[in-house]
Amino acid sequence: MIPTVFWLVPIASVCALGMAWFFFRQMMKESEGTPRMIEIAEYVRKGAMAYLKQQYKVVLIVFIVLAIIFAFMAYVLHAQNEWVPFAFLTGGFFSGLAGFFGMKTATYASARTANAARDSLDKGLKVAFRSGAVMGLVVVGLGLLDIAIWFLILNHFYHGDEMALITITTTMLTFGMGASTQALFARVGGGIYTKAADVGADIVGKVEADIPEDDPRNPATIADNVGDNVGDVAGMGADLYESYCGSILSTAALGATAFAMNGDMQLRAVIAPMIIAAVGVFLSLIGIFLVRTKEGATMKDLLHSLGLGTNVSAILIAIASFAILYLLGIENWLGLSFSVITGLAAGVIIGQATEYYTSHSYKPTKEISKAGLTGSATVIIKGIGTGMISTCIPVLTISVAIMLSYLCANGFDLSMSSASLSHGLYGIGIAAVGMLSTLGITLATDAYGPIADNAGGNAEMSELGEEIRHRTDALDALGNTTAATGKGFAIGSAALTALALLASYIEEIKIAMTRAGETLTNLAGQTIDASQATIPDFMNFFQVNLMNPKVLVGAFVGAMAAFLFSGITMGAVGRAAGDMVEEVRRQFREIKGILEGKGTPDYSRCVEISTRSAQREMIFPSLMAIIIPILVGCILGVAGVLGLLVGGLAAGFTLAVFMANAGGAWDNAKKNVEEGNFGGKGSFAHKATIVGDTVGDPFKDTSGPSLNILIKLMSMVSIVMAGLTVVFM
Repeated sequence: MIPTVFWLVPIASVCALGMAWFFFRQMMKESEGTPRMIEIAEYVRKGAMAYLKQQYKVVLIVFIVLAIIFAFMAYVLHAQNEWVPFAFLTGGFFSGLAGFFGMKTATYASARTANAARDSLDKGLKVAFRSGAVMGLVVVGLGLLDIAIWFLILNHFYHGDEMALITITTTMLTFGMGASTQALFARVGGGIYTKAADVGADIVGKVEADIPEDDPRNPATIADNVGDNVGDVAGMGADLYESYCGSILSTAALGATAFAMNGDMQLRAVIAPMIIAAVGVFLSLIGIFLVRTKEGATMKDLLHSLGLGTNVSAILIAIASFAILYLLGIENWLGLSFSVITGLAAGVIIGQATEYYTSHSYKPTKEISKAGLTGSATVIIKGIGTGMISTCIPVLTISVAIMLSYLCANGFDLSMSSASLSHGLYGIGIAAVGMLSTLGITLATDAYGPIADNAGGNAEMSELGEEIRHRTDALDALGNTTAATGKGFAIGSAALTALALLASYIEEIKIAMTRAGETLTNLAGQTIDASQATIPDFMNFFQVNLMNPKVLVGAFVGAMAAFLFSGITMGAVGRAAGDMVEEVRRQFREIKGILEGKGTPDYSRCVEISTRSAQREMIFPSLMAIIIPILVGCILGVAGVLGLLVGGLAAGFTLAVFMANAGGAWDNAKKNVEEGNFGGKGSFAHKATIVGDTVGDPFKDTSGPSLNILIKLMSMVSIVMAGLTVVFM
């Protein structure tokens, strides 16, 4: 029986999608500006859509192949639930759809933001931010819609079964794998595209030819603006759609296990994360309407404007969580409410720490700008050091959040009994839900960044004048900081979600063993059905401890996978950027009058180079994330997979924070110099910080943010392939 309160989930999804449509229509009513502004926006729009269409063709082939494999496992080997292939496909479809809608909005919003900035800074901020809100609301709306539909379908078919809710929630995790797979392709492909264009444009344009950023004389500038949309909007949307759904689904699966002996309580524990997320939609809308600023606002004023919206939403959901869990009547509702607050607090702390290390309002980034006075080498050294130091606060924050959410949920029980572990792990999962519960506004602040960046590019290429460019530069600098904060937030949520997925993997192995008729020996030495095993029984049977070489080897492989993935994606950007540099140099040599403004660059050729490079280079690293967990499961078994996931989580999370923060700091160090500090534009320090920025581009926009998807995708693949691991056991 579906409880009445569950219908809040589909209602919230429809409300989110309706408001996204409202903000989109509101944005479309704004003028795109002069004919030149419209022309540039059309170039970017066509390039972005052409790339996305080509990417989806490649991804579709991969999805069809994987769906056939899952169908074979489900219907021939009977190693999976028969709904798995279909859930997998819908997860990928909705993830791709979220990215598509967000990018479509962004490509229409950039010129309108630039034109709005001609009136005032506040109007420019509102147009850009509410256009970014379309991305946030589409992601949460589609995510909740997908979850509600599958829960209703599976409940219809499994209602009344003894293990109905466990089967339903673990099956729903499969569409999380579909979303993760699509997200990784979108992040890696979009990241390679945007950074190939960005690095190529900077090296030849700003360093060699000494022309401004986004100058229309630079052949790579349109490709650079297209890349902002396909990487930072479509890629980020697909990424956080997957995080959002993954946190809700893994927590629901843990709730089904933790309260398995109490049918009514079990159902309430399963729907609790869905209800919290649904209420978060309405509270995000309140925060979105609070964002506004004044003319002549400083960077701190602009950050305060966005912070007001996000912080109010966070405070409201913290209060609401107590009411939700109390009204649901969940056991230890008070402790679980504090677990939610722990997740929210962790998100805020990670965001603030990221802002401190990446915003040029603070000392670390200013020090990198100052290092430019002595050359590009010192800029790079200082940036790497800053990135490394910046990992401390997020890692310690997540560590404290894990312990606190675990202890709050199990009543501070340190006995490590089966009940204590199950309830504690449920607390960690619900902390991840808390962190992502106001994603509607959190993602809006992130998607705002590339819209503001493109608005600045449009203003420069349309020659709108110094005052307008100053306003768009202020919006762009704010966008760089919010984008860096968003990446830190996404990486932090990935750590909590991946830990919850780790526990879900154990449950999926138990289901796969039960399906195969396997038994195991419990701690008392008795042979029991897998379905009756507790977590301690399971860990003991598979010898999941640090003395087992399979666990250690798996951990090393997981840590290696994070570095290997980063190295491959960095190399891909390097090769693609090399091609772009050669093309821009060729056009400067062969097309007469470009640098004098008399010749017209071949923008389409640069767009084609970025597209071709991204399509070619994204395949191997994306497939690597799928292949490694399967091989480890078949060779090292369950113990090896658990080691793999732990090693990948620890190394991947730390490396992702380092790369995202170092890249963000380098970017804003350049912005700091461009504002007139340490010699200003064209100075020796400026050229040095441009080199730092080009090094940081693939750090912050390709490898770093892709790592959080790698962490979760390896967990998702392990869960979906649990049946295959049992076959080879």
